[in-house]
Amino acid sequence: MPRYEYRCRPCDETFEVSRPMAESSAPASCPSGHEDTVKLLSTVAVGGSAASSAPATSAGGGGGGCCGGGCCG
Repeated sequence: MPRYEYRCRPCDETFEVSRPMAESSAPASCPSGHEDTVKLLSTVAVGGSAASSAPATSAGGGGGGCCGGGCCG
């Protein structure tokens, strides 16, 4: 189940809520009970193994990079 991060405006605390994606935009109360919260934009880092057997290519060299070469450029 995805975890969403929120910040409470009155107490300035950050907290997480686990809920289904279908409820991702539903309001969330902070652990202290305040209703004035804002959902934070979370970033996700995805990486591969550093010990890859594939040769490294430079940007624009047609090697595919992060997305297989279809959308990078």
